[in-house]
Amino acid sequence: MSLRRCGRRFSRFAQNDSMYALVDCNNFFVSCERVFRPDLDGRPVVVLSNNDGCVVSRSNEAKAMGIPMGQPFFRIRSFVENGQLVAFSSNYALYGDLSARVMSLLADAVPHIEIYSIDEAFLHLEGIDPDKVPGLCRDLVAKVRKWVGVPVSIGVAPTKTLAKIASHFAKKHRGYKGVCLMETDAKRLKALSLTPIDDVWGIGRRLAPKMLAKGVKTALDFVQRPREWVGETFNVNVLRTWEELQGQPCLEEEKEERRKSICTSRSFAEMIEDEKELQLRISDFAAMCARKLRQEGSAAYDVTTFLYTNRFRDDLQQYFPSATIRLEVAANSAQEIIGAALRGFRTVYRIGYQYKKAGVVVSNIVPEDEIQGSLFGFNDVLRHKQDKLSEVMDAVNAAAETSGNSLLRLAVQRPGHYADGIRSEFRSSLYSTSLDEIIKVR
Repeated sequence: MSLRRCGRRFSRFAQNDSMYALVDCNNFFVSCERVFRPDLDGRPVVVLSNNDGCVVSRSNEAKAMGIPMGQPFFRIRSFVENGQLVAFSSNYALYGDLSARVMSLLADAVPHIEIYSIDEAFLHLEGIDPDKVPGLCRDLVAKVRKWVGVPVSIGVAPTKTLAKIASHFAKKHRGYKGVCLMETDAKRLKALSLTPIDDVWGIGRRLAPKMLAKGVKTALDFVQRPREWVGETFNVNVLRTWEELQGQPCLEEEKEERRKSICTSRSFAEMIEDEKELQLRISDFAAMCARKLRQEGSAAYDVTTFLYTNRFRDDLQQYFPSATIRLEVAANSAQEIIGAALRGFRTVYRIGYQYKKAGVVVSNIVPEDEIQGSLFGFNDVLRHKQDKLSEVMDAVNAAAETSGNSLLRLAVQRPGHYADGIRSEFRSSLYSTSLDEIIKVR
């Protein structure tokens, strides 16, 4: 249904105090694969999670086949084998590169951009003539498609939550040609009446059952409830969502907060019993956690190692242990984090079990410039050497990294690093990030 009826303009839109455009890349992972495979346009395509486990992105044609998000691959493998469906293993190096290209184009077009995820960004439109906004958005849709090859949808509204809803209509209905403007009160109310409450950003499936139990089925039902009722029934975040749906901006730009924990884990392509092989995997995961800490300027006191057997194999013994090592001084060097992770591993590893998954979690995180030293036993000279070594490794790996592999790593890590041992039967080439896999033209 269309939202093209005109009505009273939002006062904030008319004054241009705040206006947001949400740019959303359509079926992003699938669209990235189609950039270099135009023959797949119009065909059902899915992208799979790590280890080709389940569906994480679907083309519209795959959705029409009834394939749900999160569908285990083994249930639809027959469609691939008989040619009804095309599947790709995750290729995050490719997706990250194309995302950066899209965001660069958006950043050149507006005063300020707020990147929300790998495939979404809010454009702040303050200072732009409202009459020029529709043309600007249409130009961006065409430019991103032509220059990057990825289709995008844009929703424009006075608040971020309304812009999210508008982008949904832009993506769902071809009549909008990729751009939906919610600049009048009539359009806002019409859109809210057509939006199920569980599709509202900030509500979702977690709060939807409680809403439905109270007779709130659509976004319009929600905004028609009194402010006092919302405040008494739900928390302040839901109240902010209610205000946003009323056309009142109250969601400030999200500042990048320091994470409370960082986890690196993998499910293995095959179950592993060998202790030495598991130690190599744990070392890899711990090194990745340490690198993420350094990238964020953080350090961690606690390092947790965990192991999982295959819970779907009732014929095998089950074991799901974990162990946490507390460091005397918070650390972010690979040497210290790996050492702690291996100490934890040695306390929980048991012979006779077949392990399907393992991982490392660092927690109790603090800023690296606020680390409290140890009164006894801590070697500042050794810490300085480790920090310098990590700095050199990071610089070399950043310059050489193309496919997620690190050129420099510690001896306790596996050769080949993270890519080895991960099932990726259907991975496409690293067309835009590796000269060895650049597209070949006859």
